[in-house]
Amino acid sequence: MIHSFIGDLGHLFAITAFITAFFSSTCYFKATVAGDLSVKDRWRTDGRTFFFIHAASVLGVVISLFCIIYNHYFEYHYAWNHSSRRLPTHYMISSFWEGQEGSFLLWMFWHAVLGSVLILTNKFWESPIMTILTLVQAFLASMILGVVIPGLELKIGSSPFILLRDAIDAPIFKENPDFIPQDGTGLNPLLQNYWMVIHPPTLFLGFATTIIPFSYCVAGLWLRKYREWVRPALPWALFSGAVLGLGILMGGYWAYETLNFGGYWNWDPVENAVYVPWLTLVASIHTMITFRKSSTALKISVILVIATFILILYSTFLTRSGILGNASVHSFTDLGLSGQLLIYLLVFMVLAIVLAAIRWKELPTTEKEVSTYSREFWILIGAITLCLMGFQVLVPTSIPVYNNIVELFGGVSNLAPPADQIEYYSRFQLWFAVAVALLSGTGQFFWWKKMDRQQLLSDLTGPMVLTLIISAAIILIFDIGDPSLIVLLVAGVYTVVANAKILVNVLKTSPKLSGGAITHIGVGLMLIGILFSSGYSRVVSLNNTGLLISRELDEEFNRENLLLFINEPRTMNNYNIKYNGERLEPTERSGLVKKDEVTRIDEFTAVANRDLFFEGKKLFEARDTFPIHSENTYYEIELTSQSSGKKYHLYPRIQDNPTMGLAASPAIKRDFSKDLYAHVVSRLSHDDVEWSELQEFRISPKENFFVNDYVAQVEGLERIFDVQGVDLSEEDVAIRGYVKIQGEEKEYEAQPVFLIKNGLVGRIPDEVNDLGLRVSLMNIYPEESKFTVGVSTRQKDWIILKAIEKPLINVLWLGTLLLVFGFGVAVVRRYTEFKKMREKGVE
Repeated sequence: MIHSFIGDLGHLFAITAFITAFFSSTCYFKATVAGDLSVKDRWRTDGRTFFFIHAASVLGVVISLFCIIYNHYFEYHYAWNHSSRRLPTHYMISSFWEGQEGSFLLWMFWHAVLGSVLILTNKFWESPIMTILTLVQAFLASMILGVVIPGLELKIGSSPFILLRDAIDAPIFKENPDFIPQDGTGLNPLLQNYWMVIHPPTLFLGFATTIIPFSYCVAGLWLRKYREWVRPALPWALFSGAVLGLGILMGGYWAYETLNFGGYWNWDPVENAVYVPWLTLVASIHTMITFRKSSTALKISVILVIATFILILYSTFLTRSGILGNASVHSFTDLGLSGQLLIYLLVFMVLAIVLAAIRWKELPTTEKEVSTYSREFWILIGAITLCLMGFQVLVPTSIPVYNNIVELFGGVSNLAPPADQIEYYSRFQLWFAVAVALLSGTGQFFWWKKMDRQQLLSDLTGPMVLTLIISAAIILIFDIGDPSLIVLLVAGVYTVVANAKILVNVLKTSPKLSGGAITHIGVGLMLIGILFSSGYSRVVSLNNTGLLISRELDEEFNRENLLLFINEPRTMNNYNIKYNGERLEPTERSGLVKKDEVTRIDEFTAVANRDLFFEGKKLFEARDTFPIHSENTYYEIELTSQSSGKKYHLYPRIQDNPTMGLAASPAIKRDFSKDLYAHVVSRLSHDDVEWSELQEFRISPKENFFVNDYVAQVEGLERIFDVQGVDLSEEDVAIRGYVKIQGEEKEYEAQPVFLIKNGLVGRIPDEVNDLGLRVSLMNIYPEESKFTVGVSTRQKDWIILKAIEKPLINVLWLGTLLLVFGFGVAVVRRYTEFKKMREKGVE
């Protein structure tokens, strides 16, 4: 049965959200331009009413879509395309925003929350800023409308409530329009990670918060309150910078844990499209703070605040229009929304630029000459550096846009994005990072007191000497020889030392002012962590056998990867390393089970052959039936330290999704000073394995025989009355044999079945995966107390492993935490200031 009600209800909520957002924006606009106070209040009340109806409608859309996903209503295209019955609840939440419609909806949800907060906290600016916010909401709501204008045949938006039969043209729907698939295609395996439950909401909250400084800025220009808008906008800009930065960092950590390129930032076009507006946002925060202190930098603050929001819209266009094509692994496919997205971008870009141009000459400026030894000068230089840093990334990222514009006007453009993105961008960004580090270290001294040349030299002498001492020690200890990396190291250390000195002084007098110093220390630590974890990471899985893994593979592959056969120890770096076999993941218990110790009933279910343990904890009793993650296979790697003898276990994973193919994810051994990052490059495919001809042994119980150099014996036979997949009658006979095989590390047991059904003989072999053996019970001779066992062999299990050592990467993660914490301290301080002014009736 098709559950049409929930889809119709969700679509109704989506239409209501669009209409009420438009009406709310209109009412707030009327309230802003009205002269009479009673008229203004009436329009504002109507605007609030429509907005709260809009917010409730957005919540209704969210609940409706999640109900469809959670209840597995696969008659809906969105649920079928992004989820499956096998997904646990937290991954169902991830599947909610995997598609374009769901991510637009998440963005709208955060706008609804933020709008409600603004209404409740700032009555003074409510009407003008809510005019902007609700207009943006109307554009976003149009993206999920999924309606066609009659006569024009113009489709507006893409609805998440479209039925599968209306979304795809399949013959089954012509035969049976009410056909409902039993299961969905599932969530992208790479997104089945706990970071994907929290990273997208955080990132989209960061996107959403950029509307608030933008709205205050536009409202200030609109109402000619050129100075007043900065105070209420500043805490929101800081909050936006913190949340957006945190979202970007979460994405980097997800990439580090989940992807196998060995890093956390790949300079992918979509990564770049989020990174650039964050840089301009940070620049705008610094210029707004400068204006609050000295009434300078207002014009550049206006430019940067507007640019940040426009760049967020531009990144949305890049990601969702399909214009990037195959240039990004993150981009969505085009749902026919590119025209709407372009209109969305152009409307707000033109409105903001035109308004700023009209008011430009009226913006207050200062005639005071900016001294080289003033904080204003250094803040301006820092803001320019951040903008140039973003511009260098933005230009090559936009090459696909440029190509499309040229082709639109009949030309031909063959410009291509950089082939080696990491090398290209890093070459330029390194020097920008050095400049930012030096500026953030030096500029802080100008921030707290007036400076002259002599005072500057006096204050900087101590930090510079300490920086050189620390840097020289690090260079000697870690043998750093690359001149560019030495410069980056010195700049990072200088930032930490200089801001640490500032922090100590600030904590003595006014701890609430410490946010900037803490954030800049975080930046310095991040640069040091990036330098070592990227510049001095090294491959440790070196092939030391003198033999090629494969003649078909290149020299680098044969040199930097280890071929590990199961239970055969090797050496790697300072470890003895051994591959212990494949492991499966239960869905309802935390831990892994050995593949050889279970019997697969079907793709998603297994039965324990014995009590199952993981790291000393019992997971299942013998004969327990339990669900498993069918796509996930883990490979147990045992490391033994050659110095201490301590053992470690790593479990890199390969996900085999029938729709999306193979995806390898690393396992990470974390130490204080470094990470060991390992992933499976290749493994024996059991689908294509070749078995030897059957070798038969006629033996007695407990009699030893040799199979593939392993000692084996039949412990006994047992009649059984239940065989998986076979319907036995009373006349049928099923005998299970228990064959013990002594492997290199432990004893294995095979349980082949000999079957007589309807007078016909059948045999169900049992495979010992670790040893590459398939054992069959061929015949039984009761009068002789003997039986025939058949054995086929194949190549033993193997994997090819790549392992990389990443030194001091924890310094990077520590820096990210300090960066976010420093932003948080600054947000609290600025909001407290705003709150005090609001209580005085100024805001």
